[in-house]
Amino acid sequence: MLLFSVLTAAIAPGVSLLTYLYLRDRYEAEPIHMVLRMFVLGVLVVVPIMVLQRGFQIWLGDGPIAAAFVQSAFVEEFLKWFVLYHVIYNHTEFDEPYDGIVYAASISLGFATMENVLYAIYTPSSFGTQIMRALLPVSGHALFGVMMGYYLGKAKFAPKSKTKLFLVISLLLPIMLHGLYDWIIIATKHDWMWFIVPFMVLLWMWGLHKMNRANARSPFRFGSGHEDEVKL
Repeated sequence: MLLFSVLTAAIAPGVSLLTYLYLRDRYEAEPIHMVLRMFVLGVLVVVPIMVLQRGFQIWLGDGPIAAAFVQSAFVEEFLKWFVLYHVIYNHTEFDEPYDGIVYAASISLGFATMENVLYAIYTPSSFGTQIMRALLPVSGHALFGVMMGYYLGKAKFAPKSKTKLFLVISLLLPIMLHGLYDWIIIATKHDWMWFIVPFMVLLWMWGLHKMNRANARSPFRFGSGHEDEVKL
């Protein structure tokens, strides 16, 4: 019974955030099976990520910059981006800008959920700690996914001359944000809460803005009766 409660507490934040992001798609909701597929792929990439992180740790050591920007941010965001690009970028279901956000958030939250489950099993913690992880690491992964997906959507529907630029941004921006998040926690030690909370508030504001922008560019908005709601 205790294990069930722990697993429920570990899984619930990721599923809740994914549901929220999915329901924000105003015009053309993605097939549930495609969203679940990307979520499961996010779970599965945990193993290769752990292997690569261990390799980089042995190679580069445990310095705060290497730990934050290479071992954590680069490895995790690159593998998520790689899977996302090769599995979904050219898929027929990716037919509006917001879809990039849904699929990127799906793989990010699949990874975050599995990471949370492993943490809950191997590092027994209180309910308060589980809430803190839901508010910080899990939502952080969701927002890194929002940024990745927003620029993947831009790349997908932009003129060909700008496609490569937006693809590069879709990879580098999440790496930079993720690395900064981890570096704040590593570098500030006991005072990290004073820095990470404002960082997350700003990231949520930016992420919500990107979601609205992506919805506003949907080719399905015309004739839906919501045109006036999304003009920016």
